Formats: sequence, C-alpha cells, structure tokens
Amino acid sequence: MATLEKIRSKSVLLIVVIGVALLAFIIGDAITNSRNLFGDQTTVAKVGGTKIDYTDYQRKREELNSQLETARRQNPAQFANYDTQVLPQMAVDQLMGDALLDKAISNAGIQTSPTQLSYYIFDQPINPRLSEILQQLNAANIAVSTPREAYQYITNPTQYGLTEAEMAPFQQYWVVMQNETAKLVNRNTYQRLLMGTIKANDLDKKALYNDYVSTKNVSVAFKPYGDVSDEKYAPTEKEIREEYNNVKGQYKVDEPTKEIAFIAVTIGPSDADKEAASQLAQQTAAALRNGDASSNKELRKEGVVVTHRKLREKDLKSGAVKNFVTTAPKDSVEIVTDNIQGFTVVKVGQRKSEVDSLQLNIVQVAGEGLVATTLASLNQGVSIDSISSTSPDSIFVQKEQWLTLYNANGATGALDNNQIDSLMNAGGKYITLLSTPQGSVLAKVTEKSAPKTIYEFEEVNYDLKPSTATVSEARTKLEDFLAANETATLFEENAPKEGYTVKNVDLNASTPAVPRVAGMQSFYPDSRQVVRWVMMDGKPGQVSHVYESKDANSPALYAAAVISSFDEYVPLNNSEVLNSVSDRVRKSKAAEDLMGAYSSQTSTVETAATAMGVEPRNNPTFRFARNPQVRDAAVVGQISGTQPGEVVLVKGDSGVYAFQVVSENTENFPYTDAQYEQQYFQFVNPNLGEMLKGSKNFKNNIYKFEAGD
Repeated sequence: MATLEKIRSKSVLLIVVIGVALLAFIIGDAITNSRNLFGDQTTVAKVGGTKIDYTDYQRKREELNSQLETARRQNPAQFANYDTQVLPQMAVDQLMGDALLDKAISNAGIQTSPTQLSYYIFDQPINPRLSEILQQLNAANIAVSTPREAYQYITNPTQYGLTEAEMAPFQQYWVVMQNETAKLVNRNTYQRLLMGTIKANDLDKKALYNDYVSTKNVSVAFKPYGDVSDEKYAPTEKEIREEYNNVKGQYKVDEPTKEIAFIAVTIGPSDADKEAASQLAQQTAAALRNGDASSNKELRKEGVVVTHRKLREKDLKSGAVKNFVTTAPKDSVEIVTDNIQGFTVVKVGQRKSEVDSLQLNIVQVAGEGLVATTLASLNQGVSIDSISSTSPDSIFVQKEQWLTLYNANGATGALDNNQIDSLMNAGGKYITLLSTPQGSVLAKVTEKSAPKTIYEFEEVNYDLKPSTATVSEARTKLEDFLAANETATLFEENAPKEGYTVKNVDLNASTPAVPRVAGMQSFYPDSRQVVRWVMMDGKPGQVSHVYESKDANSPALYAAAVISSFDEYVPLNNSEVLNSVSDRVRKSKAAEDLMGAYSSQTSTVETAATAMGVEPRNNPTFRFARNPQVRDAAVVGQISGTQPGEVVLVKGDSGVYAFQVVSENTENFPYTDAQYEQQYFQFVNPNLGEMLKGSKNFKNNIYKFEAGD
C-alpha cells in the first residue's frame, strides 16, 4: 500500500511536468507557425525570394558608420554636416544590390579562376583590404610594399624569422580578402556581361545618326498658355477623371506610399534669449580683462568657447576681428560682434615678427654609433650629397626640404619652439633635432622665409541658440494645436490660422527622412522618426504627437497628419496629382479656344504670330535629336514628320504652336560606328539595379528595426 501511495503522489507531479512540456511544445509550434504566417521576423527587406537579414543589415550599418567617421577625420569640412539619416537606407540599397547580383551570378554559374584571382590580387589589385593588410604588416615592423611581398611573409613566415603564431591573424585576414576578391571579380564579370547585352544594332545606330544629320529649316510662332483662368476653363469632375486615367501611368509608385500633411517649426532665439546673450557678452569681456576667461566654469557652462590664436595677418579673416586685432593696443578687450548669431569678444595679445617657413637639409641616422661622427663630418664641410655614401644602410638624407611653421590655422606644430630656436641660432651648422635609441635626426637651415607679423590674441565665441524655455513654449503651443485638431482634415484646415505652414509630402519605407524639397536629397534634421511613425503606425486621418529635432544650432519641432495611403498609383485625390491633372485639362481647354481663334489666320507663320501677339522665330538647323528651342516632345515629333510647305497649328503641353517646315537638309558629318554605339548606350541609360530586380516587388521593412518614439 505504501508503494501504491508513493506512485499516486508522484503521478500528480508527473502530470504537471508533462503538461508544462506539452504547453511549451504548443507555444513553440505556435511561434514557428506565426513566423511562417506573418513572415520572417529578421528580414529587413526583400525582393522576390532575395532577402536582407537583420544581422547583415546591422553589420553594414556599422561599416557605413565607420566609413563616415573616417571620412570626417580625413575631410571634416566636407563631411561634418553629412546627414546620417540616409545611412540605414543606404545600407539596405547596397546589401540588396549585392544580394541580387550574387544570386544572378550563382544562377549564371560564373566562377573566378585561380589565374584571374592571382591577377586581381597581385597584378591589378581591386580589393581595398589589400592596402589595409600592407599597412598592418608595416605597423608590425614587417616592411612590405607590394601584395606579393605581403603574401610571401604571410604564407612562409619561418623563411623570414617569424613564427606561424605571429602570422596567424594575417593569414586569416588574407583568406577573407581572397574570398572577397573572388566575389568582386565575379560581380565585375557579371556586370560587364549584363551591360554587354545593351547593344545597338546597325539600324539603331543609323537612326541616331540620321536624327542628327537630318535638319530642317523651321519657322515657329509660339503662344504660351500662361496663367489659364480657372473660371473660364474650369474642369469638370468627369474631365479630370478621364485625363487622370489617360496619364495614370505617370503616377505609379514602387512601394506602398502615404501622403502626409507636415508641419516643421524652426525655433529661433527669443528677445529674452538675445538680451541674456548680450549680458553674457559683457560678463565675458570682464572675465577677459581679469585674465580668467579660460578658467571660468560659469562661462563654459553657458557654452562660451575660448580659443588662443596665433595667426599671420593674411590668415586673419576680414571683418571686425581683424580690424581690432591689427589696430588695438596690447591687452585691449572688445565685444567685436553681438547679434542674432551670438557674440565674439577679443583680447589683443603680443605681436611678433617670425619666419613662417624654413628650408632644411635633413639627415636621418639609424642607431647611436654613427650620430656623433656624422654630425662632426657635416659641420666640417662634408656635403649632404656625399654623407649617405659613407653608410648607405644607416644614413638617409633629404635636401632643401621646406617646412611650414604657420598655415591658415596658425602654428603647425611641425617643430616646437626650442627646436626652432636651436636651428635659428646654430649659425648655419647642423644640430641634433631629434634623438632616440633607434636613431637621430640632424638638420640645418639652408633658407628661411621673410619674417611675418604674428598676431596673438584670445578669441571668445558664443553661438546664440534658443533657450530651454523658448523651446518649451513653442512645444506647448504646437501640442495645444494638435490637441484641438485631432484629425487630418482639421490639421490641414486650421494650421495656417495658427501661423503654421503645411507641406504635403509623399513618404514610403525607403524615404530616409522628411525631404525639405520634393525629389531632393536634403532632409529635415531628426525627421526620420516622423517617417517611422507614418509608415509603422499612422493611419489615414490620424495625427502624430510632437517630434523634436535636437539639432544644436537650429532646434525644430515636427508634426504630421496622414492624409491617404496607396500601393500602386498616387490617387487622384492627392493634392499634387489633382492640381497637375486639373491644370492639364484647363490648358487643353484653353488650347482648343486658341486653336479656334488662330485657325483662320495661319496662311503664313508670320500672320499666325501677329494673331498670337508674338514674334516668329526661325530655326535653320532644327534636329529631332537635339533641339532646345521647342520643348514639347509631341510637337518636336510632329515637326520632324512634316513635309516642307504646309503651315501647321498644333497644341502642346505648354502652349500653342504654328510652324512651317521651310526646307530640309542633310549635313555632312562622318559616321563612326563606335560613336553611335556609345550614344545608344547613353540614350538607353541602363540601370543595373532595376535590371536585376525586374518586375519583382520590393518590400522594405526597415522601420520595423529602427528605433522611434
């Protein structure tokens, strides 16, 4: 009985354990099924069956960030204001382009041969990682200058007194580089093959040639539509709908798109902020006079920047600072600018006459043993040209090298003050400029620049930005507006009444941020978060909360309302489309009126021009291929197909034309097969990415993986 009771007591526990396991199985299966039902949870983007995984996306983002940081260090002026909002979509575009290309390469069975791989590593390097390997080897005191030398050290380390363990990291890196290079060669091969399919046949090339050499002498009278009266030519709904259907293809979208009404509030300093800045300028001037501006914690806390400058007169920028520094007595302090941008306060320091460059003979001596004898020989008259021959493996010379001591930014730091003084006071003798256990640098002055006046001064700058209180006030005002206008209709209707400018913008998942101007790669700072809300959460009719840009110099607030959503074509109710189509209908109606008015007065182009109230123009070398004077494509085509003699009245997109082909001519230009082959390629202008994508849909999930609030 005791045993039976034990089994019964244990059975309860067993049932619980089995139940938990079963539940876990069911939940796990449900999760798996949900992934199958709702898509791969780690797919950032997809074209057909080609996917970009989040892990690869993350790696590419980090790579692009690293490249940008390097670019900023190397060229800060060009990349300081680079908009990092474009990096996520740039990562997706690059990964998708490579993935589609690699899939096409695999389908085509393209492979890199060992001979090709060797050529593109050793003879014609194409992988930038090779340069990195060479740099790292040299940094490890392994002197190599070519990929072949690097390969010898990496694959045969013991031959050069190195161990396998020392070279193991380089060997691994070489394998990575080699695989990457093979992939690059494959891609280049496929791209050449694909682009090679875009070839003109003889008829194509001859047609381009004929379009250029065939000219017409054409007289034209042109009456632009100008501002077409909406009252006189008001389009009906039916006419608008019919015209939209005629041109609907122009409004096709590649991705699901949403139209938004967008408000951007740029916050500037208030009057109170300006007054506070002026008071701070006075405090800064007082601190400069007392000599404690650099150490004043309160000033630094307010954002005041103190810079000690030593500049030549030619490097002083024209303006108030230069005028004050070059004319005021030493220790003078003045607020030289105080305006909406902020203020600048200057304290004048010393003025010195110094050379700004030296020409030197430089001798580098390896090791310690030769330094004293080499220095003595040089100062006893042995020429720099012959000194290296005494020990060519240990002595290296540079003759008459100019060294810049001052540039546009001030002292270069190429030499310190003690080194400059030693050189200048050496009386034309060589001195030891630098000494280390590995060797020494000997130098003497061979020539020096004419002395320049060097101006030393303290420059204190403050950039005026809106205060926290000013930003908070603007935010409260916008929040109050949104609270009172909770639908897209009210948002659009009432924003102008509150002094807000509303922009209508079309966004999709590939939009990096809200564009400042349609079609331009210039975006509102920190507005990517707005696009994320629109694409992830915003439904037609909904209004966002307030988004804030943390741009230090020009903070801004944003708000958006979703007007509509569309997947294939921009709908007719889109304001931009409606305006464009309505304008086309109005112009078409106006054209019919004008055609009727001028039709009886077209015996000549001159009489038509008189009726139109314009001057006729003559184009003696009208070409179908290149013709800047007639902008309407349909009219260009009609002129090209018209025989000499007849006066033709025709409506174009931008106005009404009366034209007459006076004569035809064929110019005598030589035909070059290669030239028109190239022109055909330029005319087609193939897009590799679109060719690889084909008709497959692009699904971009990027905003599912981007942080937002």
